[in-house]
Amino acid sequence: MLTESTRARMVADLELANYAAGTIENYVRCADTFVAHYMRVPAELGETEVRCFLLHLRKVKKTGPSGLKMFVAALRFLYIRTLQRRQVVETIPYPRIPKSLPIVLSGSEVEQVLGAIESMRHRTILSAAYGGGLRISEACHLACTDVDSKRMVLRVHQGKGKKDRYVMLSERLLLLLREYWKAAKPGPERLFPGDDADGFVGAATVRAALHRAVEACGLSKRVTPHVLRHSFATHLLESGTDLRTIQAVLGHSSIRTTARYTHISKRHIAATKSPLDLIGTAAGEVLG
Repeated sequence: MLTESTRARMVADLELANYAAGTIENYVRCADTFVAHYMRVPAELGETEVRCFLLHLRKVKKTGPSGLKMFVAALRFLYIRTLQRRQVVETIPYPRIPKSLPIVLSGSEVEQVLGAIESMRHRTILSAAYGGGLRISEACHLACTDVDSKRMVLRVHQGKGKKDRYVMLSERLLLLLREYWKAAKPGPERLFPGDDADGFVGAATVRAALHRAVEACGLSKRVTPHVLRHSFATHLLESGTDLRTIQAVLGHSSIRTTARYTHISKRHIAATKSPLDLIGTAAGEVLG
C-alpha cells in the first residue's frame, strides 16, 4: 500500500483539483493495488513497472477496458501531480473503450420491475432514478428540500462534474414520495438516510434490491440502476422530447453523448425509410 505521507499528499492533490469523493477513493485504491503488486514504494518504480502492471491487469486479471482506464488515470495522477515524475506515465495510452448501445427496458418492463421492489425506500429511490433520469448516487443523495412540488421539479445537487441541475418531478413520483415521507419521517437533509444516522443509503444496497426485483420478474436483461436512466432518456425521445431538453435533464456536457439514444429509439429508427423501399419509386430517383 501507499505510505501514509504519499497517500495523504495524493488525497490532498485530488481534493484541491476538486475531484468527487468517489473518484478520490477509486484513484487511491488503484494506486494501492499497484504498489501492493510490487511491494515497493512508487518512487522506486518506473515506466517499465507501470506497463507490466497494466498488462498484468489486462491479460491475467482480465480487467475490462473501463476498469483499465481507471487504473491508467489513477497512476497518471499519482506520477504527474503527486510525485512530479511525468516521464514515467506520459507515454502510457488510455485503453480504447468499445462503443456499445445501452440496454433499455420497455415501459411495461420498468413498471413490472419497480412494482416488484419490496422495500418502499428502495422503490422510491429507483422510481426517482427512472422518473427524473437520475444517476443512482444522485437519487440516494436527495434531500427533502430538493423536492419542489410547487414548480414540479427535483433539484440535483452537485451531480457528475460538480454541476447542479433541475429535472422534472413526476406526479406519480410525488405521490410516492409523500407516502414514503409519512412512513419514514426522514430529516430535511437526507431524504433517504442509511443505517448510519449521519449518512445516506448506500448505492450498493439499492442495486441489490433492484437485482432481486429483476430476478423475481424473470427478466433476462441485465438491469442496473443506470439502465433505468438509459430507459428514461430513450422513452423521452420516443415520446417526442427534443434532444436539447434531454441533454439538459440528463446533465450531459455534450449533445453528442445524448444523441446516441437516437440509435436505440424505435420511433426514430422505424420512421426512417429503408432505401430498399425507395428503389423503383419516384422518391427513389435521387438514388440514381
